[in-house]
Formats: sequence, structure tokens, C-alpha cells
Amino acid sequence: MIYVAIDIMCVALGMGVPVLCIFLGFVVGWFVVAQLSKEHSDMHELFHRTWKYSLLSVAVTFAIMVVIWGRMFVLPFYAHTDYANLGIPLILYEPKLSFIGWLILMIFISPCLQLLTTIFAAYITIQRKMVYQG
Repeated sequence: MIYVAIDIMCVALGMGVPVLCIFLGFVVGWFVVAQLSKEHSDMHELFHRTWKYSLLSVAVTFAIMVVIWGRMFVLPFYAHTDYANLGIPLILYEPKLSFIGWLILMIFISPCLQLLTTIFAAYITIQRKMVYQG
């Protein structure tokens, strides 16, 4: 429950862009391994639970992104949508394609990046614990 509040705050601070949630993935990866390594000495169980909690954290971010940006999926089907006034960066040549790319980036790619940062931080934490333990 605390993670959900922190994740919502990160989305709010990013004004709907989950860049802070991606950075939060580093903290989550470190914290999950730090807490789980106290309970489980078996590496297979540690990897399995780390993966499970990483997916759970990404599912929370994905759900928040669907709530924020999901209602915008119908806009490309309207002929008179003014994409320039939506406030998103128009990075492609066609505004409609830029808008669709932005939605894909926000809803699907950003949670995947958060998963990558979480797994990366967890892996580095596991490696450091193995080096210090001998």
C-alpha cells in the first residue's frame, strides 16, 4: 500500500509522465533484494520472489498509466482532434502518429523500462551481496 502511494506521487510529480517511476525501479530492486535476502538463502527462491515483486510493482504503474492515458485511446478515431493542443511532444512528422506513439510510450514502454531498472538494481544488489559474503 505504501508503494502504491509512492508510485502515485511519482506519477503526479512527473505530471503523468512516469519518468520518476522508472527511477523508482532502482530503489524497488534494491529494497526487494535487501529484504528478501534476510529471509531466503536459496538463490532460486530469491530470484523467483524478486521477479514476482518486480512484476507487481510494474503492474501498479501500468494500471496508473491506463487510468491516466487510457481514455485518450479514442481520440485518434475522431476526425477533428487537434493534436497540437494536447500538450504532448509531436516528435514524428504526422501529429496523429506522434500522439499514438506517445500513448504507446506512456502506457506500455514506460512500465517495461521500470521493470528493467528494477531487475537491474536487484541483480547488482545480489552481486554485491555475493561479493561481500565471499
